[in-house]
Amino acid sequence: VQLQASGGGLVQAGGSLRLSCAASGRSFTAYNMGWFRQAPGKEREFVAAIKLSSTLYADSVKGRFAVSRDNAKNTVYLQMNSLKSEDTAVYYCAATPPGILRGEPSVYEYWGQGTLVTVSS
Repeated sequence: VQLQASGGGLVQAGGSLRLSCAASGRSFTAYNMGWFRQAPGKEREFVAAIKLSSTLYADSVKGRFAVSRDNAKNTVYLQMNSLKSEDTAVYYCAATPPGILRGEPSVYEYWGQGTLVTVSS
């Protein structure tokens, strides 16, 4: 599975962005998809994940971010609303074979290249 994340950019606090992750290769629908982020000097952290119609979110983004997928387009999205300066990071999409939704980066086998989100206060 090859993953290509896009949609990052500069946005003011309180604004919105939608990230996209296009997948190619093996059957997209069979994989659980996750979003992670890594801020400068910090470890990579879980943001959200989706399998079929089930979702999982980090507490820090609940109610502000929404993950979705379009299996016909082999694409997963991350809609980010009410952005805060602490959301500034490089965002990565990742894929893992089907199973229980989890937030540990180590269970995800395939990773995209990352897209930078900068939130100005």
